[in-house]
Amino acid sequence: MYPLLSTVSTTTTTGFLNFPAKSLTNRTNSTSNFKHCKRRVIRIRASSDGLDAPAIEESEGRRESEDGVSESQKAPSATAIDKDLKKVVQKTAATFAPRASTASKNPAVPGTALYTVFEVQGYASMLLGGVLSFNLLFPSNEPDLWRLMGMWSIWMFTIPSLRARDCSKNEKEALNYLFLLIPLLNVVIPFFWKSFAVVWSADTVAFFAMYAWKMGWLQKLD
Repeated sequence: MYPLLSTVSTTTTTGFLNFPAKSLTNRTNSTSNFKHCKRRVIRIRASSDGLDAPAIEESEGRRESEDGVSESQKAPSATAIDKDLKKVVQKTAATFAPRASTASKNPAVPGTALYTVFEVQGYASMLLGGVLSFNLLFPSNEPDLWRLMGMWSIWMFTIPSLRARDCSKNEKEALNYLFLLIPLLNVVIPFFWKSFAVVWSADTVAFFAMYAWKMGWLQKLD
């Protein structure tokens, strides 16, 4: 019996002693692996942080360059549209508006009597058209030819008289725009308000608004 007990005791002791050793080795291996994992994670984070910063800077640079390109493209497009519109208006006005019968230089230059005559004639016809449109001269209870001429006086007399002068480029451009704008107003407004006085008033407001825009009157006041 004693040998049997000795063998049992040795096996049990070795079994008890071997179990903690294995568990300790497993724990040490797991801790070492965890440390390696931490190092790898830290390295990966450091590398990712280092790589992300240039990427963000590059993306911001690309956005700034794209914004600059878009703004530079918008500015030429607006100027191109303005130039095309000016060309169309100039060609149309040159085709249909009254112009000199000879190709010689315009004698109605600033400071001459002819220049003054055309200018006075233009603004006098505007004033006379207002008097006729408001039914103050040759009054009548029904629409007649006098009130109709008063409504169209700015387009028929004022603009041609002012265009006959040797005026500046900006003033000529304003008159070209008005030569196309006023007929549109005179045709559209009677659909909503049948009044000769209202149409003449709208033409007068458009006239001075166009002059203020093209001649830069508001900028001079500022």
